[in-house]
Amino acid sequence: MTAENQGRGADALMAAITGEPLSDEARADAAFMAEHDSAAADVALLREQLGIIGHALAEPPPPVPEPLPVRQPSRVRRRFFTVALGGLAVAAAGSVLVGMGWLLTRTGGTEDAGASSADKADSQASAGVAFGSPEYLACSRLVAEGRATSVEQLPGTASLRVTLDMTRYYLPDKGEQELTFVVDENLVPGLRKGDQVLIGIPRGAREPDFWAVGEQEIARERAWITASLPEARELTC
Repeated sequence: MTAENQGRGADALMAAITGEPLSDEARADAAFMAEHDSAAADVALLREQLGIIGHALAEPPPPVPEPLPVRQPSRVRRRFFTVALGGLAVAAAGSVLVGMGWLLTRTGGTEDAGASSADKADSQASAGVAFGSPEYLACSRLVAEGRATSVEQLPGTASLRVTLDMTRYYLPDKGEQELTFVVDENLVPGLRKGDQVLIGIPRGAREPDFWAVGEQEIARERAWITASLPEARELTC
């Protein structure tokens, strides 16, 4: 390309970019107008693409989904999950046997004499499906909250007869207004009339395998249950 053609092309491109009106002399130059028309088409396309990019950058970012609540360690009193829970429970128990065999040994009766009842209860729960998880809820017949209206020591035993006025059902959606259970007092130490409790009963069982006493302990479990329920409804036990 000659220097004259290069100069003409540069002038045509600049005129297309700036949008300046063309002189009569330039309009009479066929080669210049060809360069100008080509440059104008390129500039228009570039502006269109820049507009698309600018619009995309101006769009607000998509909302970040709120994460599920993180399950915090709980000191609630639990009883070992004794009912077979099908394939889900078998898989969970298998992972426990591989990773935490020593824990099963401790729950079998070799705990240190000085270990607290809460530590023993937590160890037992670790050997089964975690309360409040989707797997636990899928295999539960009842998960609910209530207020203790009666706490009676059974004569000559270490058991309590506890009557609950039920205030909230998670599973099923509704149930009886009043429930009564006999529970080992070591699982609910200090339970008194008027205390709020959260219980869980697996399918095929008559008594709760899980007790949480007091609003502080229940609040942690309540958040976990609420987050797990949608997934639990999609699972089979």
